[in-house]
Amino acid sequence: MIKIRVGYELVYECPQPTPMLLLLNLHYTRASDILIPDHIVTSPSVPITAYRDGFGNWCSRITAPAGEIRISTDAMVKDTGLRDPVNINARQHEVCDLPTDTLVYLLGSRYCETDRMVELAWSLFGNTPMGWPRVQAICDFVHNHIKFGYEFSRSTKTAFDAYNEGAGVCRDYTHLAITLCRCMNIPARYCTGYLGDIGVPYSPAPMDFSAWFEAYLDGKWYTFDPRHNHPRVAHLLMAQGRDATDVPLSNVFGPNVLKSFRVWTDQVE
Repeated sequence: MIKIRVGYELVYECPQPTPMLLLLNLHYTRASDILIPDHIVTSPSVPITAYRDGFGNWCSRITAPAGEIRISTDAMVKDTGLRDPVNINARQHEVCDLPTDTLVYLLGSRYCETDRMVELAWSLFGNTPMGWPRVQAICDFVHNHIKFGYEFSRSTKTAFDAYNEGAGVCRDYTHLAITLCRCMNIPARYCTGYLGDIGVPYSPAPMDFSAWFEAYLDGKWYTFDPRHNHPRVAHLLMAQGRDATDVPLSNVFGPNVLKSFRVWTDQVE
């Protein structure tokens, strides 16, 4: 068992009072692992109300005043310290046998255009073994096809765009892999949260939130990360949904500038 300090500091500037929706808390499935709560703190202090969305994510509502607002948390969570589970024998379900609540994750969505990619998916993966090996083949393809770089990021980029451009950030890897899985009748859902450099060589790249996905195989959701493409320690889930549309860090309902952005995910010795 290990302990991990997690948190962030976001500074926005708004020219007028501006409502915001924030998905900035750890997911309820990690509630029993939280040692120091990740309460959201704002400066200046503003009222915070919260609700649970249709995917079970904890959403906070605030109205940022005109000027700067600092949004932060500093928490502690425990983790097994083990890498993501691997089950190469996990079978793929027939669509008619899937639980009803997984079916939404077979459908096209804002960033995952299954209708534009289904023929490509079947041409690439139609002869691969079903189940875990097929999902892994998709991750291998996406990992090798996309070049990572923050300069390739843009909010409008879809899975189809990422495939054609061959470049992007973690959300683009994730959208493309999700789309290809759905085209092959494998439910896949988008996940966002913390992922620190625990159990891997030091990286000089600045820490950020990360995106990965879960595929439904053999009656269970399994974690896959096509950007890194090997099991990692402590994918700490914050929110999940159909794609990035459902799980933005913030929805800001008015003009704003994100002036500062820091994230930390550090193992505590």
